Amino acid sequence: MDSDYIAGGNVVSDAGREREVKSIQVKKGATFSINLWEDRTRGEQWVPSYDQKSFVLVEDDFLRTTSNNAVDSGKRTFEFQALEEGEYRMEFSKRLAWKFTAEDRRVYLITVKA
Repeated sequence: MDSDYIAGGNVVSDAGREREVKSIQVKKGATFSINLWEDRTRGEQWVPSYDQKSFVLVEDDFLRTTSNNAVDSGKRTFEFQALEEGEYRMEFSKRLAWKFTAEDRRVYLITVKA
């Protein structure tokens, strides 16, 4: 499934399950969004891991992209505000309720400048 992220108004696609680190540059005080595909029918849920002193989660939203009553899948949007300058690693783990380990991961290197 495809996922993408928005940085500085540009949408960059990430087809497949690549494990590469994505880079995002943002100004201190600005917000940025990361969008990830989530299939809630299977029990998938993206769980973010980040420095809570440097970022605040402003919004966590889910947009269904299917109209079938039996399927609950779509794009999950995490919107963060950058609070501190520096370079930070932000990781998203795709979790399933019945598994102890993450099924997938997305890693972002966030650079915050003045």
